[in-house]
Amino acid sequence: MKSLKNHISLIIALFTVLASVQIYVAVDRTIAAYETRLKDDYSVIVVANKAFTAEEFKSMSSMIERSESISTTQVLDRLKGEMSQKNLELLRLTLPKFYRIYLNRYPSPKEINNLQHLLQRNPSVERVEGFAQTHDTIYKLMLLFKNVVQIFSIAIAAVTSMLILKEMRLWQFQHAERMSIMALFGAPVWLRSAVLFRLAIVDAIIATIILSFSFFLIDYYGFLIAQLKAIGISVQLFDFVNDALRSLVIALGISITLTFMIVIFPNEEK
Repeated sequence: MKSLKNHISLIIALFTVLASVQIYVAVDRTIAAYETRLKDDYSVIVVANKAFTAEEFKSMSSMIERSESISTTQVLDRLKGEMSQKNLELLRLTLPKFYRIYLNRYPSPKEINNLQHLLQRNPSVERVEGFAQTHDTIYKLMLLFKNVVQIFSIAIAAVTSMLILKEMRLWQFQHAERMSIMALFGAPVWLRSAVLFRLAIVDAIIATIILSFSFFLIDYYGFLIAQLKAIGISVQLFDFVNDALRSLVIALGISITLTFMIVIFPNEEK
C-alpha cells in the first residue's frame, strides 16, 4: 500500500511537470495563432505624392507582404454637392496617394518604428501611420501573458522536480536492504539500482499516458477550443504524436536523471 502511494505521488508529480510544459506550449501556439490573426488585420497606412507599385513597396522592406491602394472616391463623392465639378477634378489631381501595406508577420514595436523610418526615407512618401500606440499595447499584453506563463511553468517544474527527487529517495530507502545484499554478492551499481530505474521509467510512461488522455478529453469535449474559436483563434492545443513524444522524453529524462542522482549520491540525505 505504501509502495502504491509512492507510485501515485511520483506519477502526479511527473504529470504536473508535463502539464506545466504542455500548457506553456499551448499558450505559445495560441499566441502565435493570435499573432497571425492580428497580422492579417494589421496594416500600415502610407501617404505618398506619387503612385507606387506593389513591387516598389516590397523592395523597401522584407517585412512587406503586399500593398493595396486606398480609393479616395468615397471622399470625393461626399463633396460633390459642396464643390463644382472643376474643383473636384482639381482636388482629385492634387490629392496624395493612399496605400495600405500588409506585413508578413505581426511586428514588434521596434520593427514598426524601423519600418516607418525606412519608408519615410523615400522622398515621395509624405507620411506613414503605423498606429503605434494601439499596436504597442496589444503586443506588450501578449508578451506579458506569455512571460507570466513561462515563469509559472518553470517554477512548477523546478519545485515538482524536487518533490520527485524526495519520492525517489524514499524508493531507495525501501529497497536499500535488497540493494545492500546484491552489493555484498558483487552486483554492479547499475544492476542493484535497476529496480529504481524500472519504476521511474514505468511511472514516466504512465504520467505521459494520463497527460495525453487529459488533453484528449479537452479536445473531445471542445469547451476550450470553442472559446478560442469565438475570438477567431483556431489552434491545436495538443499534438497526439509530437507533443506526446516530447512529453514522454521529458518524463523519462527527469525520472532517469534524478534516479542517477540518488544512485551516484546515495548518502546525500539520511
